[in-house]
Order: sequence, then structure tokens, then C-alpha cells
Amino acid sequence: MPAYSYLALDKKGKKKKGVIESDTPRLARQQLRNQSLTPLEVTAIKVQAKKTKSSLFSPKLSASELSLLTRQLATLVRAALPLEESLQAVAEQSESQKIKLVLIAVRSDVLTGKPLATSMQAFPRIFPKDFIATVSAGEESGDLAMVLERLADHVERSQQLRQKILGAMLYPIILSIVAVLVVVGLLTFVVPQIIHVFDSMDQELPPLTQNLIFVSNLLQNQGHLITIGLAIIFFACYSLLQKPSIKRNWHLFLLKLPLISPLIRTLNSAKLCRTLSTLLISGVPMLTALNIAAKVITNIPMHNTIEQAIQEIREGSSLSHALKRGIGFPPLTIHLIASGESSGQLDAMLEKAAETQERELEGWISSFLTILEPLLLLSMGGIVLTIVLAIMMPIFNLNDLAG
Repeated sequence: MPAYSYLALDKKGKKKKGVIESDTPRLARQQLRNQSLTPLEVTAIKVQAKKTKSSLFSPKLSASELSLLTRQLATLVRAALPLEESLQAVAEQSESQKIKLVLIAVRSDVLTGKPLATSMQAFPRIFPKDFIATVSAGEESGDLAMVLERLADHVERSQQLRQKILGAMLYPIILSIVAVLVVVGLLTFVVPQIIHVFDSMDQELPPLTQNLIFVSNLLQNQGHLITIGLAIIFFACYSLLQKPSIKRNWHLFLLKLPLISPLIRTLNSAKLCRTLSTLLISGVPMLTALNIAAKVITNIPMHNTIEQAIQEIREGSSLSHALKRGIGFPPLTIHLIASGESSGQLDAMLEKAAETQERELEGWISSFLTILEPLLLLSMGGIVLTIVLAIMMPIFNLNDLAG
């Protein structure tokens, strides 16, 4: 039965939004009137999905919302509840209007005989390609509940990894922003008031003080131009990095940096192994799984390595040999994959490789922050000390300057 989102007025004149199922828009309006509601708008949810399919403003769920939705659906399906009833129950359980809209629209397609995976394709910003492919494999294998549970675990682990990285980097980012604001504030507002006393002195100021005055005057008089210039440089660099050749060379350069390279290699390897493992365990064929998993790789040379590996596997090569000839993937990951291929347990070894890479990533981030945070504090302290010395040096020599 088609579903419609509505906007209506209740008896008190207050606006009310919701979702209603009916055969036609006319019957939907009649149902609303039977509920003592005055319909203002009644729109087919499937039409909404088509209009917003490629829009930046189309519905999008967070990883936690998608994980919860998937786990609830898996629980109901495992309890032998029909799929359409499971979708209806999860929609009613959710307090999020966007989840209700999406699930009712998916349920409407399922009721017409479409597979669940096909019905989800109308919402690409909510259900990623690897998610849909895994659901499709679960439907074909006949064990959709197990596949949905694995999907929920996969989404949760990906979200946890993302949160660990963001959480670890939050303090250094805030510290850096505060340090820059403090220094700019000192040079723009505090330093001019203090060094104003030196203007009437006829003696030459120390070079450090002269440089400080120059920077302070520059920020006061040309601060807006400097900000505009930095913004232009930022957007110019961003635009250049959108060009495929420049972006690839930049990503290749990042893979050669001593401190940045381990983070990029480990993070992308972990994402590949985790996604590929989930897909293979769920019954997705190797080449299809690799094509989907390649999309989670953000580094272009490493992504190209996967694309080349797909071609070599079609020609009879193994995944480990193909990755070994490529760029970026750590030797440990390749050895684990080779071990999985030789033992016939590639999916299990990929999961183990993902866990190993994630632990290594956490250790690397912890070590990096252990070094970075003191360096940031020392740098900020050094800049402030330089400003203080530039102000105090003329005061220490005040008698000489006055004489």
C-alpha cells in the first residue's frame, strides 16, 4: 500500500506532521478528516524519494541511527516476523520522522514484490552500496537476519573507529585554534597598548621589538586583507586538489610522509579488510565485494591498487599477490590475506587483519598525540615568551633609551 507524508491542522489549529498509508491521495485525505484533521499537504513518499535522490538536502542517517535501525530489523526478522511487518514495526518504534518516511517508503516497495535491497536503492544517501549489496546477498542466501546483524556490527565498528579518531584529534585541534586566537589577540589588541610607550623614545629599539611592532601593525592595518588572502589561497588549493592528476600526486606524496603515511595506510587497510570481510561472510562474490569495498578507500593510489587487483584476479591472480604489486597496503595485511587464501578462510583472516590494523591505528594515534600535545604547548609557550621578551627588552634598557 502506498505511503504518504502529510501536513494537517488539528481541532486547535496546530500543525501536525506524520505518515499515513492509503491506496490514493484522495483516500489519505479522507482518512485524515476521519481523524478530525484538516489536510494541508499530502505527498507520496516515493515521489519525495525521487525528488531528493541526488539532493544534498535529502535525508541522511548517522551511523548510530543506521546501526540501531538495522539491529532492530534483524531482531524482528529473526523472530520470524514477515519483512513488511518488521519494517512497519521499526518505523513505528522510531521517533525520527526521516526514519519513518524512509522505512514506510521501503515497505511500500516490498509490498509490491520488490526485494528489500532493491527497495533501499531509492535512498543512496542513507543505505550505502556495500550495505545494499550485503542485504541482497542475505536475501539470496535465505539468512537475512544473520546478515543484518553482521551489518549492524559492521556499522557500529566503523562508527567506533571514526569516533576514536575524531575524539583523539579533538583536543589538539582545539588547542591549536585557541593558541592562534590568543597570539592574534595579543598582537592585535594587547601589544599595541604596551609598545605605545616606546613611540616617544628617540633611540633604536631592539630588532626583536621592531619585528614585533611590524607584525602587530600589519595585523591591525591589513588583518582583513590577510584573512581574505588566506581564504583565497585555501579555496585555490581546494580547487586544484579536485583535479584528478593533482589529487593523485598529492595523495602519493602523503604516502611518503614519515608521520602521515602510517595513519593513511593503516586506516585505509582497516576499512578495506573490515568491509571486504563483512561482504564475503554475507555471501557476496569476491569481485563484486572488491568493487564495493574499493569505494571505502579514500587514498587514490591505494584505491587504484584495488582496481588493478580486480583486473588481475579476473586473470587468475590471487588478492595477496595483486596487493603486493600495488601501492600502500602494509606487509602484515598482505601476509594475513595470503594466509587466508591458502587456508580457505579468507573472510576470517580479513576480519583478523581489520582488528589488527584497528589496534595498530589506536596505538599509533596514542603515540602521535603523546608527542603532539607537548609540542603544541611548547610552541605556544615559545611564541608567548618571544612576545614578552620583545616587550621587556626595551624596558630592561629603559635608562639607556631615555638617556
